[in-house]
Amino acid sequence: MKLKIINTKNWFAAPALLAFCLFQLNGTLLAQDSTVVAAETTTPAKAKPVKNTFQSVWLVDNQTVMVPVKGTLEMDIMHRFGTWNKGYEDFWGFFAPSNIRVGFNYVPVNKLNVGIGFTKTTAAIAPASAPSSVSGPLWDGSLKYSIITQTKGKYPVSVSYYVNAAFNTKKDPKNETYRYTSDRLSFFHQVLIARKVTDKLSVQIAPSLTHFNVVNGYFTKLNDSTLKIEPEMKHNHFALAFSARYKITNVTSLMINYDQPLTKHTRFNPNPSLSFGVEFNTSSHSFQLFFTNYYYLSPQINNLFNTNNPFAYDDPSKTPHPLRMKDDPATTEKDESVRIKGGRFLIGFNITRLWNY
Repeated sequence: MKLKIINTKNWFAAPALLAFCLFQLNGTLLAQDSTVVAAETTTPAKAKPVKNTFQSVWLVDNQTVMVPVKGTLEMDIMHRFGTWNKGYEDFWGFFAPSNIRVGFNYVPVNKLNVGIGFTKTTAAIAPASAPSSVSGPLWDGSLKYSIITQTKGKYPVSVSYYVNAAFNTKKDPKNETYRYTSDRLSFFHQVLIARKVTDKLSVQIAPSLTHFNVVNGYFTKLNDSTLKIEPEMKHNHFALAFSARYKITNVTSLMINYDQPLTKHTRFNPNPSLSFGVEFNTSSHSFQLFFTNYYYLSPQINNLFNTNNPFAYDDPSKTPHPLRMKDDPATTEKDESVRIKGGRFLIGFNITRLWNY
């Protein structure tokens, strides 16, 4: 019988095959380790815009940066009682002439809110500075667009733009108040800049421009005996609003608002307004109850014709007679400082209802 003799070259083949298998196994392990490392070093999630800087499109008398989501229908009911200064006589303003507005807003596309509203304005308390611009039923249309939304690492604030056009429908068959249809128009522009400082505190600053096509005026007599019409107030009026909201529970917040007029007029400079109150929220409702100096429910009327003042002050009154003749002592009133009483507040509330489609 022949013996089988093993070829010595096969001894080298076996270790080589084993080494090859170990190398392949080690490569597989390394590949698995690199997958784990790659998973651990995934790029962080992209920062998302903040939500619920404010719970309502309104903060007392001012708009907020908030624009509801696309497809949202909103109804607003706004009410202002009379000032409380007469006390029991009109039960601290509850039975005084009131002002009411009903409005509807819809978001047809992302970031754009379109609105329309109807306001009842009581002529009995319209200021002498604007008898034709304030009294009478008022229709308004508005647009609000969210330009940017606060986002960590990208936008430190949210910015929205609000514009409003109002049309007074007061009856005037003889054109005694309105000579032209355009005389009934007024406009309001506002840039809203807000920041959600913490989960509880949100603040906002909002410069605004009010424009009335028509303002009251008076005659002055020039040296050549000709008459010149002087406007009592400017057509354009600038103002600045400061607002803040602080959440004390998930559904309850405190609100404060201050409106400061900036433009100086010949007569009837408007007063600032201080507002403070409480807000209650659900997923689809917002109810705000507050004290304010603003009686009217049109922002342009409030900014230009507010006669209620939160603080007492001395007014260096220079009130020329509507038919004042220059250098005519008979019609020139004496300039004097008048002490204006403060604390002319009234109670108001806003109710907002949302439907999402």
